[in-house]
Amino acid sequence: MRNAFFKSGNVCKMFFCTVPLLSLVNCENVVAQRKSLPNIIYILADDMGYGDIRALNQNSRIPTPHLDRMISQGRTFTDAHSNSAVSTPTRYGTLTGRYAFRSRLKSGVLVGYDPPLIEQNRETVASFLKKNGYRTACIGKWHLGLDWAKKDSTKALYEGSPWDTRATDNVDYAAKIKGGPNDCGFDYSLIMPASLDIAPYVYIENGKVTAPVTRHAENWKSDEARGMWYRHGDIAEDFSHENCLQRFTEQSVKFINSTANSSEPFFLYFPLTAPHTPWLPSKEFKGRSQAGVYGDFVCMVDDVVRQIYEALEKTGQTENTLVIFTSDNGSHWLESDIKQTGHSANGIYSGMKSDIWEGGHRVPYIVTWPSVVKAGTTSQQVVCSTDLMATCADIVGKNLPPQAGEDSFSFLKALTDQSFGKLPARESIIYHSIEGYFGFRQGEWVLLDCKGSGGWSLPEDKAKELSKMQLYNLKNDPQEKKNLSESNVKRVKKMKLQMDKIVTSSNSH
Repeated sequence: MRNAFFKSGNVCKMFFCTVPLLSLVNCENVVAQRKSLPNIIYILADDMGYGDIRALNQNSRIPTPHLDRMISQGRTFTDAHSNSAVSTPTRYGTLTGRYAFRSRLKSGVLVGYDPPLIEQNRETVASFLKKNGYRTACIGKWHLGLDWAKKDSTKALYEGSPWDTRATDNVDYAAKIKGGPNDCGFDYSLIMPASLDIAPYVYIENGKVTAPVTRHAENWKSDEARGMWYRHGDIAEDFSHENCLQRFTEQSVKFINSTANSSEPFFLYFPLTAPHTPWLPSKEFKGRSQAGVYGDFVCMVDDVVRQIYEALEKTGQTENTLVIFTSDNGSHWLESDIKQTGHSANGIYSGMKSDIWEGGHRVPYIVTWPSVVKAGTTSQQVVCSTDLMATCADIVGKNLPPQAGEDSFSFLKALTDQSFGKLPARESIIYHSIEGYFGFRQGEWVLLDCKGSGGWSLPEDKAKELSKMQLYNLKNDPQEKKNLSESNVKRVKKMKLQMDKIVTSSNSH
């Protein structure tokens, strides 16, 4: 391994040991002990399961050496969850610290031409950090809506359904695009509008499409494997499905390199396009796993991690950079995929992407910060994707403004093993499925307000004979096999009231 950070035995000393004991006792937060604020890199995989990483699942059939090393050199949260089981609402929650069901999006996801979901003037992680001296960048998959310009303001932006937009003659690709990352606190952005299988297929840099849109991609599907397909739609001259992940990675590396001599810290939000469909690993990764094309694409994600750490090492920024690796939801991995490959992308957990069952939202959550975080450790602290915002506020030692981060709780204390965090730890989570069903996690108990999976695994119309609600004890039954709702009526009633109170209120605090 070329990255010195990952060399065996290279465990960095925690910074607390270098400061006087008196200041340790009197300090209120971890940043008081630092010469400078840390850089923050948030790597968000797309549809990657908890069980894909070898170090988290000994039965994984995918080699992930760089993520494994990240785990050995950092802290892994074993009880981490996305606030939703699908892409758009999780991204909204991550950047705003607010559950997406409080927005206009009550179910499903956005598509490429949908208007912005993040409300105008809403504080985001990026805007908050920017106000506190950070240089901010968003590179990768956006999937939060954009304000596209029309050639003719009297006509619709496109014809047909949002998923079938062949008639897009009224989209003005040459005009400035508003409502994207640069309007949400990011100094720099290079994005694609939605997922790798949703048109339009264009790169947008700081609100401008980077090349003329002169082509139209037809529906594509390969017979090679499930998951190798994308929808038809407009495509720019410089866009390549096969090279998209690497282009964003190269741009992220360039951004890190550009910060080498900067006196200000940076925040890089790096939402990947993989391993979401279409599964398109480059030639060097084909056949590397024993989990088919999907597994090979996960290997490519693992290599992205290598490239990011090598950039940090090259620029001398490893020690004071907090890196988080996680996923927006569980993997879209079917029972047939498990039978065919022997690989369980979501580990021991039931369900998959879209579901309110654990497999839909339990995600890997790995954190390194060499000068602060003890290497090779784990935390059982419950963490939600909305918690990034409050944690960043804790790190910089500033309060969030009113009506910001309404559902965000700091996990800084769980990173440092010290009582430096000013904000309370999370005690419960609300989950949201693709169909808009709610789940409520509290301690070792989880209540699901639906009969089936809440998503694609077991739709409600196929779960007619089951109980109206589901209650599981995750400590004794992590696979959610035994529904205890009928034998715990009082607990169900109490948890339902608590869940409804949070859902109908304006915040979780």
